[in-house]
Amino acid sequence: MGARVDTEVLVIGSGPGGYVCAIKLAQLGKRVVLVEREAVGGTCLNVGCIPSKALISASKLVQQVRHAATMGIHVDGVRVDLRQMMSWKDSVVGKLTGGVGTLVKGNGGQILQGAAAFVDAHTARVTRAGDETLVGFEQVVIATGSVPTAIPGFAFDGVNVIGSTEALAFADVPKKMVVIGGGYIGMELGGVWQRLGTEVTVVEYMDQLLPGFEPDLVRPVAKRFKDAGGIVKTGTKAIRWDPNQSGSSRLLVTVEARADQRQETIETDVILLTVGRTPTVEGLALTNAGIPWDPKQFLQVDGAQRVKGGPGHVFAIGDVAGQPMLAHKASKEGEVCAEVIAGHHAAFDARAIPAVVFTDPEIATVGLTLKEAQAAGHDAKAGKFPFAANGRALSLNDADGFVRVVVDQQTGVLLGMEAVGPEVSNLVAEIGLALEMGAQAADVGLTIHAHPTLTEAVMEATNAALGQAIHALNR
Repeated sequence: MGARVDTEVLVIGSGPGGYVCAIKLAQLGKRVVLVEREAVGGTCLNVGCIPSKALISASKLVQQVRHAATMGIHVDGVRVDLRQMMSWKDSVVGKLTGGVGTLVKGNGGQILQGAAAFVDAHTARVTRAGDETLVGFEQVVIATGSVPTAIPGFAFDGVNVIGSTEALAFADVPKKMVVIGGGYIGMELGGVWQRLGTEVTVVEYMDQLLPGFEPDLVRPVAKRFKDAGGIVKTGTKAIRWDPNQSGSSRLLVTVEARADQRQETIETDVILLTVGRTPTVEGLALTNAGIPWDPKQFLQVDGAQRVKGGPGHVFAIGDVAGQPMLAHKASKEGEVCAEVIAGHHAAFDARAIPAVVFTDPEIATVGLTLKEAQAAGHDAKAGKFPFAANGRALSLNDADGFVRVVVDQQTGVLLGMEAVGPEVSNLVAEIGLALEMGAQAADVGLTIHAHPTLTEAVMEATNAALGQAIHALNR
């Protein structure tokens, strides 16, 4: 007979949704048990957001050093110690994951390691290494995240066909890599290994890289990738892979162009599959708790993050609860969910959720694009400002790209922002805050921005939408 724990709230999954929810619940006076079957911090902290950004930063530094001659800095004999780089990356992860555990426990929460499965609507069994613990709960939050999606002919084997997890832990730099899926994960990780010396080919089924983003945002990213030797095959489907029969250790990937069904074979050392992610619910035994589940869909939730069609005490947050699959969206849902459970009046009613792609250069968006605004009935206008006219971007030797801000011409209210360029991941929050406040473009335009900074591009783009730009021609 295993042990038994009774709590007010059970949170299953300790990613950026689950651990934030657990901390908030504890702060609001709830007894909470947080269950994690792998490492505390979930995919994001352990094998996603954080380690990938560490390697992105390291690889970009390598690239900057190798191209520093433009600035009069000549560096000879740059050497990458991949083992040390991976060790540094792991140390970054360790600091954050250790901090998560401390915060949960420090706020009064309990962490239970193991895989959870529902026994009934108010009981879950947590299993680890043969030991079982029954957890009785009043309310439960499902925050189990997602896993990489496979496609026919490309089952993950961890060696030849890998996902993002394995791509963050190579012992050696591959000579050649085929990335199937030119979305943000494929382009971020493909970019890391390209900068470290790998010949990278990206195969994308859609007609452009980074589907879903406006073509002019993608263009600078695609250009830099190609200029560095990257090969892009858009409008192309990956069919299968085979071992190289010539005695080589390399693999052969067969792809087919959608337009004319023309097939070709690409030689590679490894295949990185990044075509999407699938909600993780396997093993939860949802039906035992009366929770409806369609394997073709996410868990459906209302504005309070309560699962639709299920018992009223069941909530879901993060990737398992639907798009967009973003860590910061999961964290906000976790906070909202905790407040609802604690009896507060709360709802997930964000006006806009920012999205960032850590490619080279970066892409960042928040709110509506011009096309979306017009389709929604706004009399919308966009203002655009190039980084080529921004002093700070030029001084960084990184002036590709632009900021574009969308404004309603009738009301002057800000509707959205898109940007591609240096450090735009740090610029998007200004417009995100403005959107939540219902601010007008003039509010941003009248705000004094420090000079010389990249944030001036946001101010100038906003003024351009009003026909009042100073450092760019008003059109």
